[in-house]
Amino acid sequence: MNFRSAPEEEPEINLIPLIDVLLMALIFLIVTTSFSTESRLRIRLPEAAAEVKENLPSLRVTIDAKGQYYIADQQLLNATPEVLRSALMRAAGGNKDPLIVINADAKTPHEAVIRVMDMARRLGFTHLTFATQQPSGPAARE
Repeated sequence: MNFRSAPEEEPEINLIPLIDVLLMALIFLIVTTSFSTESRLRIRLPEAAAEVKENLPSLRVTIDAKGQYYIADQQLLNATPEVLRSALMRAAGGNKDPLIVINADAKTPHEAVIRVMDMARRLGFTHLTFATQQPSGPAARE
C-alpha cells in the first residue's frame, strides 16, 4: 500500500482573463464617455486708449439702456431670438465670420448683451469686441 499523498499543486492565479476583463471595461468606458466641448467665444476687450482699426469689416450691434437692439442703425421690432438671429445673418451677408462690435449702454441689462453673444456663438461668429469710450479728464492723460 502506498500511503503517500499525491503532491499538491500550488494554487496559482491566472491574470490573463483578469487583464482581458479590465481592458474590455476600459474600452467600454472610453467609448461611452461623452466629452463635453464647451464652445467659448474669444472676446477681445479693447482698452479705452487703444487704436481703432477702421479697415476691418464689422457688424455693429447697439443695445440701448432699455435693452432695444439696433443692428446697423436699424431697430429690431422685438428682442426674440429668432428675430435677432435673422437680423444678424442678414447684416453679415456673405461674410462667414464678421467682427461683431457690441455698443452697449452702461445701463444695458446684462441679459441683452449675453443674448447677442449667445446668438453670435450659435451662428459661428467667433470674433466679438465691445466698443468703449476714450476716457476724458485728468485720468486720461496718465
